[in-house]
Amino acid sequence: MMRVSVAERLGLSVLIGRRAFRSLLAAVHAHPLTRWRFGSAKTDRIVIAPQDLRTADATRASEIYAGRFAFAGKVVIADRHSPFEITPPSDEWASELLSFSWLRHLRASDSAISRANARALIDEWINLQGGWHPLGWRPDILSRRILCWLSQSPFVLEDADARFYRRFIRSLTRQVRYLRHALNESRDGLPRVQAMMALTEAALCIQGLSGSLRGSVRRLTDELRRQILPDGGHISRNPGTLIELLADLLPLRQLFSARQLQPPGALNNAIDRMMPMLRFFRHADGNFAQFNGMGPTPVDLLATVLAYDDARGAPVSNAPHSGYQRLDATDAALIMDTGRPPPVGLSQEAHAGCLSFEMAWRAQRLVVNCGLPAVNRENWRQVARATAAHSTVTFNDKSSCRFLESGSLRKLLFGIPIVSGPHEVSVERGEHGGEWLRATHDGYGPDCGVIHGRALRLASDGRALDGEDLFSPAHGQALPARADDEFAIRFHLHPAVKASRLADGYGVLLLLPDRELWTFSSYGDTVELEESVFLSGSDGPRRTVQIVIYGHAREKPKVRWSFRHTPPAAPPRPNPAEEPELPL
Repeated sequence: MMRVSVAERLGLSVLIGRRAFRSLLAAVHAHPLTRWRFGSAKTDRIVIAPQDLRTADATRASEIYAGRFAFAGKVVIADRHSPFEITPPSDEWASELLSFSWLRHLRASDSAISRANARALIDEWINLQGGWHPLGWRPDILSRRILCWLSQSPFVLEDADARFYRRFIRSLTRQVRYLRHALNESRDGLPRVQAMMALTEAALCIQGLSGSLRGSVRRLTDELRRQILPDGGHISRNPGTLIELLADLLPLRQLFSARQLQPPGALNNAIDRMMPMLRFFRHADGNFAQFNGMGPTPVDLLATVLAYDDARGAPVSNAPHSGYQRLDATDAALIMDTGRPPPVGLSQEAHAGCLSFEMAWRAQRLVVNCGLPAVNRENWRQVARATAAHSTVTFNDKSSCRFLESGSLRKLLFGIPIVSGPHEVSVERGEHGGEWLRATHDGYGPDCGVIHGRALRLASDGRALDGEDLFSPAHGQALPARADDEFAIRFHLHPAVKASRLADGYGVLLLLPDRELWTFSSYGDTVELEESVFLSGSDGPRRTVQIVIYGHAREKPKVRWSFRHTPPAAPPRPNPAEEPELPL
């Protein structure tokens, strides 16, 4: 079992203590004797509404009107009942229903029937859950609902009678005031920033709440400075968080300008830093690399957000604060995870994928990580977080990080955090016959006594990637006996790539959808083709294969391999005597 240091135990204990205290506060706020404080006797007025950048589908409006609610891969037929009275088929389904993110689909149809339907459903929620609901008033869902009600208010309130207008504003104001008191109970990371954005937007949009603007802006800017790293990445190391944040931050910045107010400098700086990182994680096919909780890329939303990027420059290559590196050469691109796990309180979605990489050739991804699906994420999450689900090295199928094993703390901590992992991750890069990258991590040091090093060199024309995995002792001059654990070097292939093992057992022929060929070759090590799964497909999980090289670190402390774009006449298998020299 992977050892946990005293500092890591202390950090976990502090996190548990804080969450227990905040859980107690949440119970106090939820008590009927205290909820009355958040009521609103005064009817305020919405003076402006933020823009919604998320894609809407007008065809979904007719389904909702017919009582068919399809969320998170589950379909519920209301059949003359309110959807808020029905037992939800999953927490994901309930979260999407109660966040009211589906209002944008009704707005897209732009009809009187859709407006009446939206008002009827909002009225039902106010009657049934507007006073309290354990899930619907959870801070993350509450924040999303406030943002959605504000952005869709012009559609919902058009032609509305005075009674509904008052009920809508009173409920919205009550939710905002409750969120303000429950802010510290929100989960750290993206949910907390979204809560602060919701409070700031409400102060800008609702006339009666304008007095809280200064405090809301101060809290939001402090949080942005903490969570957005100097290179533009997010502290959670999840690439998808950048898309979600920018989809709300860009309309918020427009709100300040529309109210003749100067947007906070921290808000502008955060947006300016995040924009280049969108291009950093983006492959040529428009999809993001699958690291640390990233699932299917919302391609339409990403394109909309990128339209606000005035610079439109080439992506940066070095993101040291976020813990990622990128190599670009003509038509090829490679992105590599070279970072430590995020802080324990932000690691519930982080993966044990240190030194894993993804590679794309033109508009086709070649080597990938498994990623996460769009729905049923909790069923796959721990499988996807394991090191074996990444294109890197495992020892005895162990992960390079240790996850909290206590099921009793899972709800309290909003999931399963990482309690230990790589402490020292070194990175070097340069140019010699193409761009090269060298990195090491000590995640397997405590259990296996091994430091894993990986060197990659991408040829200047992008048609060759030479790699080397090196196993060195974590302590002393020689690898210990426990280094006899079997290692596996894995390369997960995109499901569109067809793989055929060569007859000699030392290579694999790879056929891309455009009929171009690549060859994977090892230098003296047999390779296997095994089943894998690509979880992040737009149409759900898909079967694929992985290339695997097995061995023992003491017998084989260095393993060399290559991917090469193959001309019509396939080259012979590389001669071990002609192995390319890499900077390890």
